[in-house]
Amino acid sequence: MNFSGDNLAMAIYTPTNVELQVSAMPILDSKTAEYEGLLHAANLMLISARTAPKSGGVDDVLTLIIVGKEKDNLAGEMDRIAEERKISGFNRDADNLRNSEATILVGVRGTTSYGLNCGACGYETCSEFDQAEKKEGMDFTGPNCIFKSLDLGIALGSAAKTASILNVDNRIMYRIGTAAKRLGLMPEASVIMGIPLSVKGKSIYFDRTPTTPALNVHKTS
Repeated sequence: MNFSGDNLAMAIYTPTNVELQVSAMPILDSKTAEYEGLLHAANLMLISARTAPKSGGVDDVLTLIIVGKEKDNLAGEMDRIAEERKISGFNRDADNLRNSEATILVGVRGTTSYGLNCGACGYETCSEFDQAEKKEGMDFTGPNCIFKSLDLGIALGSAAKTASILNVDNRIMYRIGTAAKRLGLMPEASVIMGIPLSVKGKSIYFDRTPTTPALNVHKTS
């Protein structure tokens, strides 16, 4: 199940019908309360990403919340990528995602220009950039405007900051975004990143097993 700006309320109330539980019983168990609290935090993270500063005030940032079966499907796609590329980091991050209660996706429409003619994209003018062929790479679509990429980074940092303030464990993961792009979960985005969320006695996102170096992705046997 995923949620966007048009149906954020579902992310809070639909999974466990917490309002009905509260009205029907005087005690709310910790597991239910923590899960609902985490979903509240996820909603606030989307607000942080939305209100984060954008270049020129033009907002091309996209967000989603993913929970339940669709979250596990996303982890399964990461495992498939791990097998294809022989990169164990995708397996490790997939396990992290399965053990998370939810993940948010933050993407950007990065193939639109800012109009500054800065040249950071490799083209002399924004007009040349706009006319250039946009190609699907191994993970994302490019080239991307540097200012749109900056907007994505600022939005990610703002969302992660909110999770930290609310004591929700999280970690920005590019591999989640890679799988989300392959599954078409955010069709308008040229680049996507994921931020999985967890509420446990110890953060599951650190002190992790070392993995196959990403440089091996281009090696052939």
